Amino acid sequence: MPVDATTLTPPPATIARERVELAAAYRLIAHFGMDDSIFTHISARAPADEGDHAFLINPYGQRFEEVTASGLVAVDLDGRVLNDKGGAGINKAGFTIHSAIHAARPDIACVIHTHTLAGVTVASLDEGLMPLNQWSAPFFNRVAYHGYEGIALNLEERERLVADLGQHKVMILRNHGLLTCGRSVGEAFRLMMDLERACKAQVAILSTGARPLLLPDELAEFTAEQEDAWVAAHAAAGKPDSEWAAYQRLCRRVSPGFDA
Repeated sequence: MPVDATTLTPPPATIARERVELAAAYRLIAHFGMDDSIFTHISARAPADEGDHAFLINPYGQRFEEVTASGLVAVDLDGRVLNDKGGAGINKAGFTIHSAIHAARPDIACVIHTHTLAGVTVASLDEGLMPLNQWSAPFFNRVAYHGYEGIALNLEERERLVADLGQHKVMILRNHGLLTCGRSVGEAFRLMMDLERACKAQVAILSTGARPLLLPDELAEFTAEQEDAWVAAHAAAGKPDSEWAAYQRLCRRVSPGFDA
């Protein structure tokens, strides 16, 4: 399946919001030390005028701190590159994972995948993410798991990946890393930041060698329901995502030029 640039079109004169927000997410992941050289990816649904069912992803070979809004690559679900300013194409493993979710979940606008030390550590534990505190409790019974199948180059894995994800927005890829999805770039980013922090805390707690104090299932579920209710209430009220706006302000200060 082709994933190299074929028919290229120039980016629009005015850079779309989807591109700007996705580029900000790349720069912020780098800022917080959650990138992995030129590997792992963040994707977002492309503006309608860039192609039917197309999504945006980073050009192959760029570090996250180098990503710009206009340089993001638009690719369709069949792997055809529709818009690639630099002509670098995309990473095949990234296409496998991200195309699977964008094809199966029309409710999802953004997908973030990371290989962090804490995330890979928790992904390599049989227990997975444990309900240890207020950071991990909101994920209780809300995390999917997908078994490791090697580097994600086999397109047949897509069916199994989306089956394991189901309707969840968070997934731990066993022996591999973390993945979050959102109805917006901001939601996917917030979930990844919260998941990463929960994983860091778990690694730190277990490293003490002391017996961890797990939250009772009932209390963990109650806390998760509180989080769900807060998110639903804000969405129903149409309130702006203040946390994502704050992160974008941070990005403009520490990593200017992402929106070019």
